[in-house]
Amino acid sequence: MAKWADYCIFAVRFNTARTHIDRVKAFPDEGESLGTAVEFSRSEVVAAIKRGVTFVTTFKGANGNYQLGNSVFVIVINGSDYIKTVKDATEADNLDKLPEF
Repeated sequence: MAKWADYCIFAVRFNTARTHIDRVKAFPDEGESLGTAVEFSRSEVVAAIKRGVTFVTTFKGANGNYQLGNSVFVIVINGSDYIKTVKDATEADNLDKLPEF
């Protein structure tokens, strides 16, 4: 398997108001396999992307293996950073409707 990104996000957690993702779970992409899951705060993901660290979403396919989702990037809307997979002006984090933890 070719390396997809530095990290593959597979689950999200929203803040209590459900307005933003506040944490994500991700696997380090080790090229031939995915490593042990780690957890990041939303601000850590934003800072990492701004430093050049790459993230994609991933999900379990019908065969039980993880499949490549979409690239994750930061968009600034009205002065706030959003982590998204869709380049739109919606003031909401969007990570492919990943499962919540």
